[in-house]
Amino acid sequence: MSNRPKIAWIGLGIMGSPMSENLIKAGYDVTGYTLEQEKLDRLAAAGGTAAASIAEAVRDVDVIITMVPASPQVEAIAYGPDGILENARSGALLIDMSSITPQTSVDLAAAAQDKGIRVLDAPVSGGEAGAIEAVLSIMVGGEQADFDQAKPIFEALGRTIVLCGPHGSGQTVKAANQLIVAVNIQACAEAVVFLEKSGVDLKAALDVLGGGLAGSTVLTRKKDNFLNRDFKPGFRIDLHHKDMGIVTDAARTVGAALPVGAVVAQLVASLRTQGDGGLDHSALLRAVERLSGAQL
Repeated sequence: MSNRPKIAWIGLGIMGSPMSENLIKAGYDVTGYTLEQEKLDRLAAAGGTAAASIAEAVRDVDVIITMVPASPQVEAIAYGPDGILENARSGALLIDMSSITPQTSVDLAAAAQDKGIRVLDAPVSGGEAGAIEAVLSIMVGGEQADFDQAKPIFEALGRTIVLCGPHGSGQTVKAANQLIVAVNIQACAEAVVFLEKSGVDLKAALDVLGGGLAGSTVLTRKKDNFLNRDFKPGFRIDLHHKDMGIVTDAARTVGAALPVGAVVAQLVASLRTQGDGGLDHSALLRAVERLSGAQL
């Protein structure tokens, strides 16, 4: 354990808390910081150390991992006199596991280089369940040597770990992932409403669909959400709305058409305007139900 890098973890939300705890279980010394005291208490109860500020958390560690909602939050914790870049030691490795724009990751890597800090962008897929079970898919952008150093840390968090290219590449792949997930959830939601209105046993139908070509990780993970109308957030509509903005904007920049993705992005946006932004993204079912005449 003495040879393991000391880690600072910034951001202890739905994903960050179980991920940091998995590092503690793997034997890493983890110091955490977040804005909510109860989440710092949870980290301490799991065997980590709670810090009173970002500066305190990052000052003497080898690796800093960030997991916050979006680009503005990454910039807020990275820059400025109280931020990561001003307080981490030269030679530290900063791994941003948030889902943000590719350009934000590229800019962060450039700014960090001036401080002697190395950066990887390493967003994840798998949701809360994947974070808890340490089976996340981790898509990484950055230098090979930094990826190699971080690989044991990633292996404590996920199962599929791939270096996708230079800085920003991990975020580009994550944007594609979110496009696929949103379209898949939308297709599942439409199928659920179609099946129920047709009088078919929904559980039986989803079981058999899951065993055929229509089966997917999305259907497996979200089947109970659909069956029970349980939309407790594992990944909130608000965050998927942010991600659909990232992928549609990035696609426009490179000249890629996303006709189906653009429609689903609007459906996600409509859920937010109807007050469902805090629900799990499987609540796309609610949008289809409303379009099909349900009063919710």
